[in-house]
Amino acid sequence: MNDRTLPQLVCASANPDKVDEMRALLAGVVDLLPRPAEIPDVVEDADTLIGNARLKAAAIVEATGFPAVADDTGLEVDALGGAPGVHTARYAGEDCSYGDNRVKMLREMAVVPAGGRSAVFKTVALVRWPDGSELAVEGICTGTITTEQRGDAGFGYDSIFVPDEADGRTFSEMRANEKHAISHRGRAFRALLDALAAR
Repeated sequence: MNDRTLPQLVCASANPDKVDEMRALLAGVVDLLPRPAEIPDVVEDADTLIGNARLKAAAIVEATGFPAVADDTGLEVDALGGAPGVHTARYAGEDCSYGDNRVKMLREMAVVPAGGRSAVFKTVALVRWPDGSELAVEGICTGTITTEQRGDAGFGYDSIFVPDEADGRTFSEMRANEKHAISHRGRAFRALLDALAAR
């Protein structure tokens, strides 16, 4: 199928790793247009994942006049009282790196025993149209936090998160298609495609 016949959505994310995953998950079904480079970063100051996704999508719709797709992801760790949650990307502070976040989490969980390292990854995927209507879905993946980083693939917390439905490997130790099949983002975007098809 030619991409010109596909519905077009502008990607609201400025994170190249997220964009790559979104493009792979939507391939052949949605023509994902790149976020215009001149649009400044959106301040993600909502107190929920859906709130942050909405802020990003609404900003792109306003700037471009096209429908936009956004997502926001949170990692909720039981031993940390549900943190970092909505602050997952900035867990170690503003302008922190993926590595900074992982190191902080491993340090804060150093004394947590194996049976207490459960966590949940949640992704909200949201499409917003120029008329203000929107569609939002959620994808969830349960798992545990490791005691050390393992694997080289992926990004974010992938090297310290072992999904329950896998075989003991972290997301970083999986091939991309294996990760997408069970990940929070994979589930969210498959649910989004189903919802768009039924719309």
